[in-house]
Amino acid sequence: MRLRARGGGGRFGRGARWAVLSACALLASVHDIAYAVERTAKPSEPPAEIALGERMNANTVTVITGTPGGTYFRAGADLAFALDDGDRMRILPILGKGAGENAYDLRFLKGVDLGFVRTDTLEQLRQDKRLKNIEQRIQYIAKLFNDELHILAPLSVEKISDLAGKRVSFDVKGSGTDYSGRVMFKELGISVDPVNVDQPTALEMLRKGEIAAVVSVAAKPVAFLEGFDPKNRFHLVPATYSETMNEAYVPATLSSVDYPRLVGAQPVETVAVGSILGVYNSPKGSPRYEKLVRFVDAFFGQFDKFLSPPRHPKWREVNLAASVSGWTRFQPAQDWLDRHRGPDAAPSPELTRFFQSQAGRSADKDEIYRAYLKWRRSQ
Repeated sequence: MRLRARGGGGRFGRGARWAVLSACALLASVHDIAYAVERTAKPSEPPAEIALGERMNANTVTVITGTPGGTYFRAGADLAFALDDGDRMRILPILGKGAGENAYDLRFLKGVDLGFVRTDTLEQLRQDKRLKNIEQRIQYIAKLFNDELHILAPLSVEKISDLAGKRVSFDVKGSGTDYSGRVMFKELGISVDPVNVDQPTALEMLRKGEIAAVVSVAAKPVAFLEGFDPKNRFHLVPATYSETMNEAYVPATLSSVDYPRLVGAQPVETVAVGSILGVYNSPKGSPRYEKLVRFVDAFFGQFDKFLSPPRHPKWREVNLAASVSGWTRFQPAQDWLDRHRGPDAAPSPELTRFFQSQAGRSADKDEIYRAYLKWRRSQ
């Protein structure tokens, strides 16, 4: 064989060997591909299982909530329990970081239909230069309840200005507290050294004196503050509303009813920001859009289910018809309200009392709004 390879037939021999090797390589490749296909091939699904899967997906609406024990987490669970209707409607709550990160999850994560966000969320997203036309991507179904600013600090901190220049925790990066809390401090003219850690860690750091305060922007009563034992060392610090604040923020109070161990006989003044049930604005006529239409009908039509225990007491603050400045309401939600709006709908008792107190007053819209905020503070 060696002699033939060196002779006149040598070139033919080398060519034959290359042909054999190429053929072997090709056969090996074909074998590998067939093996891979065999391993990844799925058995055919029975028609009944296909129909079941399609029905479940068509009737399941997902909502991004918040951290365990938080108000958004509890509100998401309320949605699931109150609106579950077998195969016709299922609400699937998803744990989230809070309003700040929820906005991005709602915009970009596939399969996230709804999310708890805040009235200041759009401004947060507008500051992200990567995002375009965000107002058309994220809309709202209803304004919900207010989330109050909580500032837990040692008794030596008597007012929010005492925290200027000090280390203050604003929950984890991307949380609603991280964004809204920082903006609230800025709007109140207080500059601090911000820290981002989870709330249990922040409480431990506060006990050790490693930070000056723990901030939480959440609907009262907040579970981790309810369970906190101050041991006569800590309290909730007042943050008095300023008329120069952005209209997304309103005056609020924290009382001994909310936090018997942290608030005395006098309520603590603070500020609050509105929560919103946000929605991804899916194309009209798409399967996702149609299931959101069914959700709107169920949520608005059965809202009375949220107004009594064991549902969170914050649901009783909700006015479904309330509009949100700067936001666009999801069209099916607006259509539902238009169909059910009575021609002589009465204003809320609170607004009635306010307007009675303003009888004979001549003022423009902004002045009346500012007067209303002042009036609320005095109540």
